[in-house]
Parts: sequence; structure tokens; C-alpha cells
Amino acid sequence: MPELPEVEVVRAGLERHVVGATISAVDVLHERPVRRHPSGALGFAAALTGRRIEGARRRGKYLWLPLDNGDAVLGHLGMSGQLLVQPPAAPLERHLRVRFVLDGAAEGRELRFVDQRMFGGLSVSVGGAELPHEIAHIARDPLDPEFDDDAFVARLRRRTSGVKRLLLDQGLISGVGNIYADESLWRARLHGERRGDRLTRAQAVELLGHARAVMGEALAQGGTSFDALYVNVNGESGYFDRSLHAYGREDEPCDRCGTTIRRVAFMNRSSYYCPTCQPAPRRRVASRV
Repeated sequence: MPELPEVEVVRAGLERHVVGATISAVDVLHERPVRRHPSGALGFAAALTGRRIEGARRRGKYLWLPLDNGDAVLGHLGMSGQLLVQPPAAPLERHLRVRFVLDGAAEGRELRFVDQRMFGGLSVSVGGAELPHEIAHIARDPLDPEFDDDAFVARLRRRTSGVKRLLLDQGLISGVGNIYADESLWRARLHGERRGDRLTRAQAVELLGHARAVMGEALAQGGTSFDALYVNVNGESGYFDRSLHAYGREDEPCDRCGTTIRRVAFMNRSSYYCPTCQPAPRRRVASRV
């Protein structure tokens, strides 16, 4: 699933290529991606036709395009969603779901939503140009200049859940997905099951710093691409997968100590860690009365 760096790469591409353009036509080829729009595919197309795109913004893993009437196109890429800017003559992608014909600043281009697995989607957020109400509950992310480091550290250290679960809590901190959680924990030498309330303030601050650094580095390399499902708006892959130290490296030696990287099941996903650099927390034995 695309995580914060990948979504930010897409947002930046949209900002370059579609801001200032007018949506002259909308073609919904499959209704599932617009399933959240109350009046269906026809209503979705009617609400956007003739509207000018004023910006490209992001909160966590959500993208939105503010429109000239105060509404917004809100999108989530899901597992395999892609937003591609293409010339009209380009062959239609096999999994093309929604096509926007653009005039004006992006004249001669189309914005295409391609989604193989169709877990992603698009909707119109009424009055959502500044911040769609549908995602107002999502916390800011570590790359957001308004992210409150002190508040995050304090809240993290009050929680009794494992620290990896907390990094994936979008109400606490957004945009840190499975890949970057594992990488941040490896850099901080913390096991994912270490409880938040067992971290010192220095450890929590260091972990946040690593999360910010690893996502910044991934962003600089265009994100992480393990297959063709994540690409930027030009169809190009990212290269941060070549820099991963933990995620996806089961049975390979740790880059720091040489111990074999392990994989364990975690929330219907996988966690990767070094058992030497990231020792599991000791379990407290209940005392007998």
C-alpha cells in the first residue's frame, strides 16, 4: 500500500501538472471507486464538470484537489491506486476506472485514476477545499510543518499499546505505514511490542526523529516500489526499496550486527526486525500473594 512518501510524490506531481486546469469532462468507467458519492457515478461527474482545480493537498495518506467552488476531489490510493497524467492519445490502462479531461493549464492532458484491486476511491467533499470533513479526524504527519512533536511524544508515552501499533494509529500520527514503521523501529533499536508507556522521553523523541528521517529519505528517492502498483503521476517507480534495512528482508543479515532478520505476523501483515538490535520486551510475571 502506498504510504506517506509515495502519496506525497503523487501530490507534488499533481501540483505541477493539473493545478489551474478546468475539468471539462468526467468519464466513470467503473462505479466502485466512486461508491461513496451519494448520487452515484452520474452525480460525481456532474459535480466536477466545469470546475477548476485550485491546488493539490494531502493529510496523511489522503489527497485532495481543492476546487474553485469550495468543494474538493478527495482521494485515497488504497492498495493499488494510481493517479496518472496522460495525453489523451495514450492507450487506456487495463485497470482505468475514472478519467478526467482537463482544459486550461493542463490542456491536452487527462488525469486518470487506475486501480487494479479497487480498494482506493474518489469522492466529492462538499465544502472541503480547505480540509475535507471526512478526514478532519486524521492526525498530522511528521513531515507537516505544523506537527506538534511535544504533544505526540506525550501522548505516545501515555499509551499501553505496542509502539508499532501506535505508529500505525492515524489518530495519533498519520502517514507512517507498515514499511516505514519497521524501518523507524530498526533505526531506533526498538522492538515493535515495546509499550508506549515504557519508553523514556529520549527514546520517544529519537523514534520520532527516525520516522521523520526515513520518510524524508524515501520521499527524496521517489518512494518505495516493490511492484508496478505504485508509480508517480508520470508512471515512474520509486527506489527507496534499495535502502531498506528491515522491511522485506527476512532471513537476510542485519546491516548493523549481522543477525538474521526475522518476520512475524502483525495485524494481518508482517513485521520485520533484528532480534539482537531490537530485543523483545521482557514479560512481567505476576507476583503471587
